[in-house]
Amino acid sequence: MKDTVVIFNPAAGNEQANYWQERVESIARGCPVRTTSSSGEAEVFARQAVEEGFEKIVAAGGDGTANQVVNGLAGSKIALGLLPIGTVNVFATELGLPSHNLELCWDVIQDNNMRLVDLPSANGKYFVQLAGVGLDAQVVKETSLAFKRSFGPLSYLISAAQIAARQPPKLSIESEDASVKEGSFVLIGNGRLYGGPFPFFKHALINDGLIDVVVFKRLGYLEIIKYLQDVVFSSHIRVPEIEYFQTRHLGITSEQDVPVELDGELAGNCPVDFQIKEKALRVLAPLPSS
Repeated sequence: MKDTVVIFNPAAGNEQANYWQERVESIARGCPVRTTSSSGEAEVFARQAVEEGFEKIVAAGGDGTANQVVNGLAGSKIALGLLPIGTVNVFATELGLPSHNLELCWDVIQDNNMRLVDLPSANGKYFVQLAGVGLDAQVVKETSLAFKRSFGPLSYLISAAQIAARQPPKLSIESEDASVKEGSFVLIGNGRLYGGPFPFFKHALINDGLIDVVVFKRLGYLEIIKYLQDVVFSSHIRVPEIEYFQTRHLGITSEQDVPVELDGELAGNCPVDFQIKEKALRVLAPLPSS
């Protein structure tokens, strides 16, 4: 497959990097595999692959790797393939890919099943699945790489517990589709899933030209964490403290320094402007079952 290049992020698989690299190279059967060695390099490799004329670029890693590759190929006609090997593969799960069955994922890439999905952005930077302004971005910001390696997914919970006692920020919400003007934490979804296999954005479709927005109103962080569970495990959002709406355009501002995360990676601070390009990304994925 001379038309395909694989961009492999060894950090996604932590200690097992050598194991995953051997697996990826054996599955990719002669396709070039370019291994990243620093943050942001996957985006650079993807841009180079576009210039070199590849037709498919495969992101071998987690959501963060997919995010970088998409930012490198956005605006081109090149298709994105996924080999999900990171700790978090929400985008791959959203698309119906069998997480950690790399052989089946490679079959999907070879089968050329093309899906057109929406491509949202925040201040011009693209993301594939999820963005957060406030609490979860603060957790990402304060969870160091060393901490993550020591505690794994538990590290986020430990950081969240440390942040929970603080006063949350005041966010101003600007959207013609929102009835709420203020909140303390905002989550933005392209698809239904957040943080794993949890259908958080109940009405989201990955190709409807809309971003789904959940605003937690003037709540303390401990209340937000409680309501997060309610939203995840119920089929409808009924509590008045939470606003859910869909839109094409959203602006969030704050007088404080409030961090923003895209697909689990820090992406600066407020103010932030969210937009969406309808069906602007070609993805190699199983066709959705009707």
